[in-house]
Amino acid sequence: MEEPHLYQKIVESIRQDILSGNQNPGDRLPTVREMAAKWNCTLGTVQHAYSELSRQGLVVSRAGQGTHVVEEPPVGIDGALRKASLVNRAEAFLLESITNGYSPEEVEGAVRLAMDHWRVTKDEPLATPASTIRFSGSHDLAITWIAAHFSEITPGFTLQLDFTGSLGGLIALAEGKSDLAGCHLWDQESNTYNAPFVRRILPGQKVALLTLAHRSMGLIVPAGNPLKVTGLGDLTRPGLRFVNRQSGSGTRVWLDAALEREGIPSSQIRGYEDARMTHSEVARSIAEGKVQVGFGLETAALAFGLDFIRLVRERYDLAIPQSSFEMEAVKNLAEWLTTPKTHQSIFELGGYGVEDTGKLGWV
Repeated sequence: MEEPHLYQKIVESIRQDILSGNQNPGDRLPTVREMAAKWNCTLGTVQHAYSELSRQGLVVSRAGQGTHVVEEPPVGIDGALRKASLVNRAEAFLLESITNGYSPEEVEGAVRLAMDHWRVTKDEPLATPASTIRFSGSHDLAITWIAAHFSEITPGFTLQLDFTGSLGGLIALAEGKSDLAGCHLWDQESNTYNAPFVRRILPGQKVALLTLAHRSMGLIVPAGNPLKVTGLGDLTRPGLRFVNRQSGSGTRVWLDAALEREGIPSSQIRGYEDARMTHSEVARSIAEGKVQVGFGLETAALAFGLDFIRLVRERYDLAIPQSSFEMEAVKNLAEWLTTPKTHQSIFELGGYGVEDTGKLGWV
């Protein structure tokens, strides 16, 4: 039985040959019969592929002369070809994953987690055209989901993510390197989130605090919790290795304060200085068996099929200077966060409370 959508693979193969220069303008492609033999498929499958390439303006067929690569591709075809090639690769990956038993939702989640890892290991900064909204701050899986759907929220715009930690995000705002920052910084003295830090780092500026969600943070452990971890006191057990978040992250700020309150010296926790830039990386380290426990988001634990011991429920806000809040794309985002459909989408990620999602206040 012929493999479904084989013609797409033939199209992609020829596209890549043209892009790489293996097929030059004017070159004649193999006959339909030759391609059918090469791909072990029907003549109709090859004809379908050639028709698609012709529709895209990449090849031309003439009676008695065969099929040739066009001499001059249509205007803009290089950019369109790159995008079409990428979409085709993505479809091939999706088809392979579904064939191996994964659901489309699982594939989408895996890609988001992989993008999280890439964003904190990339060597070069992303371009920032006028249609790009720049985000800096604390890692959050709802934010990565929003970035993936940002063109639906505000057409024509993209959300560029840079996970620098909560303090790093506010500093980026102060330096004009970001349009909005994600933070969940708990202030012990006032027992409030974010506003005291905004006042210290952005003095004299009018800044909006737009609530994304309430999040559950706690200990992430392997499925089944084989070591029966129940709380912070267990982190000093001999033989148990811990993985942490980086200094400057809101997660680390809360954990340092909690250990101090309970009189637990961080020096007695094996691996306390072994830090990761995202909650996804913390969960991945546990899923891969490199460590036995970490501190992070329930959402990350769920994404990797791990167990979770909740220790705190916190508020995560988007800090937005007034100048940024007046941008069309940011206004659209703020309005979108107030809708029931958005609340449901964020809630379904797991580990989020959405009763205050979209709530707006000013500092």
